[in-house]
Amino acid sequence: MNTPDPAPVVDFHGHLAVPAADTLCAGTPGLAAETAAELRAHSPASLAVNRAQLRWLAPKLTDPAVRLADLDMMGVDVQVVGPMPMHRYWADADLADRLTRTVNEAVAAHCSVAPERLYGLGTIPLQHPDLAVALLDTAVTSYGLYGASVSTTVDGRELADPAHDPVWRKAEELGAVVFVHPWGCSLGERLATHYLGNTVGQPVETTIALSHLVFTGVLDRFPRLRLVAAHGGGYLPTYIGRSDHAWHRREDARGCAEPPSTYLRRMWFDSLVYTARALRHLVEEVGADRIVLGTDHPFDMGVDDPVARLEAAGLSPADRAAVAGGNALGLLQKGHTR
Repeated sequence: MNTPDPAPVVDFHGHLAVPAADTLCAGTPGLAAETAAELRAHSPASLAVNRAQLRWLAPKLTDPAVRLADLDMMGVDVQVVGPMPMHRYWADADLADRLTRTVNEAVAAHCSVAPERLYGLGTIPLQHPDLAVALLDTAVTSYGLYGASVSTTVDGRELADPAHDPVWRKAEELGAVVFVHPWGCSLGERLATHYLGNTVGQPVETTIALSHLVFTGVLDRFPRLRLVAAHGGGYLPTYIGRSDHAWHRREDARGCAEPPSTYLRRMWFDSLVYTARALRHLVEEVGADRIVLGTDHPFDMGVDDPVARLEAAGLSPADRAAVAGGNALGLLQKGHTR
């Protein structure tokens, strides 16, 4: 009797650099302001480490052959590849259109080298919602991408702002994934030392963004939205009881139809929480069927042993298989024809 092949291992959290998009931004006031903010948000030591890392990571961020070799080393069969991210939400409509098309075309071209192993997510210019709707449609229907990566705020505007409702409506219509991945931290200089802007700030950004989406009722209005949160959803699943307590005790906290913990079952979360204990806790809070594997490849805040970390959590065989790839494949393939 033949033993069936195991389900593919799917990493939902890989990154691609697009130098051509950076070239489009060169010399713009928006890029200058973004760079100045980055300088304020990181210590000189952290900036030096970041610059050195980007130099040696360049092939991993751009060369599909190098990426595929890394996936083989990690024991990963399929990777979802998105931009670094590089959303440039400050861009005017003309530049935003060119940037988005450049990034999305690059993601599609990169993934086309090994379409059975590389699944692409693009970007969308959320600062221009009508344009974002059109370009999300193009990304999915013309480029074959599976959705888009978004940051946690849109040049200071929350993801939950009603201005973005047409985008979420289109994502539902297309069955597109929306991958929430923070880029930067609004706490700025307070977390500039010792790389706290990333280690603490990025989980905080995700927690705030998801909390807005829950408490304002966005997930009530768009119950079929395929929302995936990077880094295990930040701190939200860990301390969701406080959100539920506020919802039960305070009328002003009751902007959503049900207790906030209910909405953890309407999102997906990647497994990048680092320890076996934290992954078991995430499973307990959101359910094993809402977790996808995540590495943050190829950055140093990511992991290169995702399967070993999953095994260390000691999940049941069914839950382990779901997190390893079953959930991701269901999320990506339902409603999408490749």
